[in-house]
Amino acid sequence: MQSTHCQTRVNAVVNEFEDIKIERLEAGRLTVLIERNEIEEQLVSAITRAGYNVTPERSEKSSSCSTGCCG
Repeated sequence: MQSTHCQTRVNAVVNEFEDIKIERLEAGRLTVLIERNEIEEQLVSAITRAGYNVTPERSEKSSSCSTGCCG
């Protein structure tokens, strides 16, 4: 997810979910706020289907996913 094209693709996937807010989208890293924890697995699956590797990292404030470009 290093290129603008890849970031745009991931952004489009995330925007399909109503209960997820993008906090930060930058090269190689996506940070989201998930309002309902049960949709995290759906989000990870959707990003993976789009062609990206996802490694979820959790914090008390938010959940985030690190993605690899075109991988």
